[in-house]
Amino acid sequence: MSVKEDKNTRYYVEIDLKTHKIINVGFDHKLSEYLDRGRQNNSKIHRLFLTKGQYNKYVERCLSGFESS
Repeated sequence: MSVKEDKNTRYYVEIDLKTHKIINVGFDHKLSEYLDRGRQNNSKIHRLFLTKGQYNKYVERCLSGFESS
């Protein structure tokens, strides 16, 4: 199922706090169960929210050839 992008879409990267590596990049609706309204239940991961422009630039520069969620 694809996520509809609209004004309620939130873009993010998830960073492993131990290794400081990006482990996930994606976007979802701000009220989705996955985003959990901003709470981060996994203390080993930090979710960093980006603007749509920052997200698009990151995907363009760093993930060319890869698919994002």
